[in-house]
Amino acid sequence: MAEQFNVDEVFEIAEQIERNGAKFYRRSAQVAADPEARGLLVELADMEDRHERVFAAMREDLRREDPEWLPKFSDADGENQAALYLRAVAEGRVFDLKGDPAADVSEDTSLPSILQIAIGLEKESVVFYLGIKEAMPPGLGWEKLDNIIREEMGHVASLTQQLAALGG
Repeated sequence: MAEQFNVDEVFEIAEQIERNGAKFYRRSAQVAADPEARGLLVELADMEDRHERVFAAMREDLRREDPEWLPKFSDADGENQAALYLRAVAEGRVFDLKGDPAADVSEDTSLPSILQIAIGLEKESVVFYLGIKEAMPPGLGWEKLDNIIREEMGHVASLTQQLAALGG
């Protein structure tokens, strides 16, 4: 039997990932001494805020577009892989959604460490959003999700470039 999800559950996870990211980036910007890095971190926080709003809007759109889909967010791939992955995330076995990544940042945290943490968080979000896309019926918000995935991948690239510029 396919894993089933409430669309609210899945998109609340996505929104929480974005809230955690924004909080992490804002905290990191507070401790970053390098003005260029600080600017990048603030910009990333703002983008995470925007992504959270997009996911909230997608959740509402999905409710209106396909009310029958609301009670079940089933694995569309037929093999249950995406659904099993999403369930593992929801249960906290893949990464800790309730944890506060900003708590790992202090005045003593080096910029390379901040950037490495950020790269890891961005990679996790890309994988999760790809899992959502796998489980979503085609057309129900795929374009918006693709845009967010591309932006998150761009974040990885920007952060990696910043890290390389520091010799990391």
